[in-house]
Amino acid sequence: MSMANEPITRRLAAILAADVVGYSRLMERDEKSTYTQLMARWKEVLEPLVATHQGRVFKRTGDGVLVEFSSAVNAVECAAALQRAMAAANKDVPADLAIVLRVGVNLGDIMVADSDLYGDGVNVAARIEALARPGSVAIADGVHEYVHGRIDLDFVDSGHHEVKNIERPVHIWTWSPDDRTNDPVKIATEAPPQLPKKPSIAVLPFDNMSGDPEQGYFADGITEDIITDLSKVSGLFVIARNSSFAYKGKAPDIRKVSRELGVRYVLEGSVRRAADRIRINAQMIDGTTGGHLWAERYDRGIEDIFAVQDEVTRTIVTALKVKLTTGEEERRGSLGKVDPEAYDLLVRSRQAILQFNAVSSAEARSMLERAIAIDPGLAAAYASLAIIALTDFINRWNGGTADDLERALELAQRAVDIDDNEPHGHHALSLAHCWMRHFDEAEHAAQRAIELDPNSASCHTALGTIRDFQGRYEDALPFYTRAHRLDPQFDLSLHFLGRTLLNLGRFGEAEIAFKRRLALAPRSDMTRLYLACLYGRTGRHEEARRYWREVFEVNPNFSINHLKRALPYRDPTVLDRLADGLREAGVSI
Repeated sequence: MSMANEPITRRLAAILAADVVGYSRLMERDEKSTYTQLMARWKEVLEPLVATHQGRVFKRTGDGVLVEFSSAVNAVECAAALQRAMAAANKDVPADLAIVLRVGVNLGDIMVADSDLYGDGVNVAARIEALARPGSVAIADGVHEYVHGRIDLDFVDSGHHEVKNIERPVHIWTWSPDDRTNDPVKIATEAPPQLPKKPSIAVLPFDNMSGDPEQGYFADGITEDIITDLSKVSGLFVIARNSSFAYKGKAPDIRKVSRELGVRYVLEGSVRRAADRIRINAQMIDGTTGGHLWAERYDRGIEDIFAVQDEVTRTIVTALKVKLTTGEEERRGSLGKVDPEAYDLLVRSRQAILQFNAVSSAEARSMLERAIAIDPGLAAAYASLAIIALTDFINRWNGGTADDLERALELAQRAVDIDDNEPHGHHALSLAHCWMRHFDEAEHAAQRAIELDPNSASCHTALGTIRDFQGRYEDALPFYTRAHRLDPQFDLSLHFLGRTLLNLGRFGEAEIAFKRRLALAPRSDMTRLYLACLYGRTGRHEEARRYWREVFEVNPNFSINHLKRALPYRDPTVLDRLADGLREAGVSI
């Protein structure tokens, strides 16, 4: 049927346009080699990534390709994964012979006829691609607006550009894989972090001034809540709790904290509690100069603690000239009062969960159930109960079974039903769905958690883990590196980073990440297991056997079979492939 007779249908789609930089020059130099190399890249790099991200190639030119996606998120993540994979493929190719792409993504109206696509959506994608720097991704402003907060890529505003045959200037945002925040090697080797573009802040543990050392947990709880509250502001970069608390009891030099965490501002303070009254003193310091910017004192009843935290956040936001988005302003809304005893139990339970063992897990559950009995509307308590049920299943604590997975899902859903704006609930929901292998639901919940709490290292880790278990290793990496940047003193993101690099066969980088993780968490059986597999795969068999022995010294109950059952890989052979390294080292499993 000719196009003239075929009915034209329209739809909204995300279009990815890519082409080769300097293709004519490359063909002039070596036509056969260039063509062979390009065909190999399309087949081995582009096509698998398009399939993984649920796209469809609808047009090829000599050196270019146009791909359609029904999801802007998938299109942008595919574009980034493509440029990362191309950079990796070019690593050992001389610069003047390398196949380097420009990639552009647009969201727009398209016309469908004869399996081909036409219209402004396609034309503008091609124009945007031409504006991208070699090796980078350029996206339209509308695409950026849609994916911002849903994916973990820091796009830079690259302004408005006049382009041929388009009436209005095109506003684009750009990203490149050589941005250091996306480089696992630099993360794993721990170069000092650079200051982010956004105003950046770390909150050090507030001093307990209550005269009773037992009240230390309460001062910690206030600090954690202020960190969580600040973390929800997308215009700020906020260091996570684990890294802030690495300085507890050390009275550190503020300028040293600023350098080590890669932030400009540091908040410190104290908490005094007497009966049901609290007094909080807080001061903000410019870590680059050591100068004090402001100091405030807050005297309130404990039932108003959420309102006090809101005041602290608003003072900081105002001082740093950060504007809350409409959604953030709406979500802050009117903050209700809290029952002092329920709040106390909630704070105590967090300290117990952090101890991460079977006994503390049971203690935390008991505290949270008591808190809910006092205040059934505490969404965060249900979310924490869901996490406890999940960790009991994964670690076989407290008689944990697969029934705990169902319980985790129910509790997390209850948290979300009570308060859809509580990020902890969506985080718990994403983990429960992930371990039940409901990957689409897990991804949706994790993206919602990041939207509500863009600075949450644990939410970024969750999204990375979902991609990891799906076998989308390249896509998982930026979420783990982002989590590590937000929480540089915490060890788990290094472990996950190492695991993903190992699955990609990037053994040198994986080893660096695992070794740094063991320096921070010397008792880890899992990191030793992965190192043993890695050394087996790379012919270092004596080291493989040593690390395998150490796994059982740390955890005599370790079982690879339990691991296979517990880790929800979409491809069940992933752990078998890792275990091949142990077999190569002569270990009987």
